Amino acid sequence: MTTITNIHATTEGDGKLHRSISWTGAFWVASGVPALVLFSIGGIAGTTGTLSFLVWAISIGMGFIQSFIYAEIAGLFPNKSGGASIYGAAAWVRYVKLVAPLSVWCNWFAWSPVLSLGCTIAAAYILNAFAPIPAVNSAEVAQWIAAHATTLTGTDAEKAAAAVAALTPAVRDWTLFSHAIGPVSFSLNASFFVGATLMLVVFAIQHRGIMGTASVQKWIGLSVIIPMIIVGLVPILTGKVDWGNFSPLVPLAAAGAADPGSWNIPGWTLVLGGLFIAAWSTYGFETAVCYTSEFRNPEKDTFKAIFYSGLLCLALFILVPFTFQGALGLTGMLDPAIVDGSGVAQALAHMVGGGKIVESALVMLMILALMLSIMTAMAGSSRTLYQGAVDGWLPRFLGHVNEHGAPTRAMWTDLWFNLVLLAIACADATSFFFVLAVANVGYIIFNFLNLNSGWIHRIDSGHVARPYKAPTFLLVLGTVFAFANAVFMGAGAKVWNPVALWAGLITAALIIPVFIFRHYVQDGGKFPHETFEDLQVGDGTKTQKRAGILPYLALIAGIAVVILSDLFFHL
Repeated sequence: MTTITNIHATTEGDGKLHRSISWTGAFWVASGVPALVLFSIGGIAGTTGTLSFLVWAISIGMGFIQSFIYAEIAGLFPNKSGGASIYGAAAWVRYVKLVAPLSVWCNWFAWSPVLSLGCTIAAAYILNAFAPIPAVNSAEVAQWIAAHATTLTGTDAEKAAAAVAALTPAVRDWTLFSHAIGPVSFSLNASFFVGATLMLVVFAIQHRGIMGTASVQKWIGLSVIIPMIIVGLVPILTGKVDWGNFSPLVPLAAAGAADPGSWNIPGWTLVLGGLFIAAWSTYGFETAVCYTSEFRNPEKDTFKAIFYSGLLCLALFILVPFTFQGALGLTGMLDPAIVDGSGVAQALAHMVGGGKIVESALVMLMILALMLSIMTAMAGSSRTLYQGAVDGWLPRFLGHVNEHGAPTRAMWTDLWFNLVLLAIACADATSFFFVLAVANVGYIIFNFLNLNSGWIHRIDSGHVARPYKAPTFLLVLGTVFAFANAVFMGAGAKVWNPVALWAGLITAALIIPVFIFRHYVQDGGKFPHETFEDLQVGDGTKTQKRAGILPYLALIAGIAVVILSDLFFHL
């Protein structure tokens, strides 16, 4: 429990975010979310097999329902940016002071790695285009083996491996420095430097502020969304979808194996692992409410932004994985180049029946799609840092904007943090999915807290006018989903890395010293006036703590669900 004092401490900075966009601007900024399907479509296929398309459909269905709760709580704070975690923090701060910054922190470190992970895949596409590694069954490999037949020994597979190694461009094996710490590797290789360049390009675009960002993303979004729709529909219309690729509907015997398993505990663990990692992509369109304080008409724009972004994601997250599985089949989805994401663009090109020109065009569009998602992530995550600083959760220096209304110090923080993650993600597929799994632990924690904040706000602030009020049955269903997400995390994180759950929880705990420094050292134990005025907390005449012990019971139940799920489910 806490007492909020109305003080007028200001954060560093000489400006504010600008009210310069409508809901369509936020829609285009959030249009990078469907491209997140490219991050893990291969990994989920390699984990859940023929159930892959169902995992995506269930996950986006849950995300769409959850978004109605986020639309309601966002409408309560027309002067806030930073997204649902900021609005949810206002509910929790009245009960457990530390939970509020935990929500903000977890949302940030969940979203921010999109930069590094997206740049990793985009760098792989670029290197594949300019310095490709030959396929084992390519004509180049066959010719090399024939030319060196007199000196080669071993099996056919060993000869092919020797040929691929000899024909691989030197830049693909080059690294300035590499090392491993436990199960995680990092490398300053060619992919790292290409990815870092892409990240700097995104930073330069974002530096112009939200209006410029939305304008750029509108055209990139159109050039990406339309081809994704084409890729999703053409194989169905041309009969390239094999309906036999959707059966039998059972889990895999083991991750990466083409053998069907059964609905036993290891099988359920793999499916829950798929639902865990899919949530990181499918729930992401909630970023559309990150820009409430930048809407010209927040009362109307907030709901429209998240609703129409949700409809777009609902269509593409169902259509693309369905067609992908129907055209490739289980064996095709388990190809290593599909699992690590580097061969997804080529696979999509073959699905629509294109030759080299179409394949090259699709590769370019996939790079644009990844750039779009990276821009979406930097725009949203930097505003979470900015608003967290304004509200007293994070260090003051993050609460600065430039003359264009861009939170540049938060953007620089994002950039340096992701350069470190980029070195890890570029090392190998195992390290890539480790970063993704740790980020998603934070995302599930954020979603759990914010879905529960919906009913806390409804109980405590029922008298406050809401531009949009979610139906009560959706509020209840969202609360059920909060605990379902906790099951996904407890059971499924281990599928991607044995220590992912605990690494994610440790990362979440890092907010404790950060918040203590800001709240007790910088602010003397008092919250800024923005928290008091805009969040309407601490004024007993307006907002009462009416939820009683329910928020505490929700926290205890959530922790118990995670622990029990981790203990019960295993591979």
